Amino acid sequence: MRYAPSMNQDAAIEKLNSARYLYLRELSEPRDNSLRLVVEEAVVNHSGIVRPALPELADLMRDASPIESIEGCKTFELHWKRYASYLVTEELVGSNAIGGCEDEIFSGTILRVYRKSHFLEFLERDTGGHLEPIQHYKLICLNHLIDVAAYAPPEIQVIGESAQLRIQ
Repeated sequence: MRYAPSMNQDAAIEKLNSARYLYLRELSEPRDNSLRLVVEEAVVNHSGIVRPALPELADLMRDASPIESIEGCKTFELHWKRYASYLVTEELVGSNAIGGCEDEIFSGTILRVYRKSHFLEFLERDTGGHLEPIQHYKLICLNHLIDVAAYAPPEIQVIGESAQLRIQ
């Protein structure tokens, strides 16, 4: 179900940044140098049960609650019509600290927009021929960090809500 196609981009970014957690559900290139991401909101599910993989973790995880996409969680689509580069990094090894790196400058929480970043510095050093300025966006997901260097902001839509519990 698609809805809110006329939602202005500021409102869509605000909704996206109000999510506490996101899961990357889909990454595709609909055409050459075009990028589409689908992410799903997740919450701490206090009624959910965490089943430890190892029996010795049972006591440690007794009062834990899973982070899951449950009924009411939103699904977002981000679409860049043209990008210069993107990088998908496993969350545990990427730079996603709340304050970021000391020498980087960004705004946003879940969707960060950088004015200065190591990714932009890398692109300045190792690429060329850009006819327009490049902007760096970073989407912070639970298991992935997605850095996108693009010439324009993404189009963002809320494309649905979770109708049922999705096991991670």
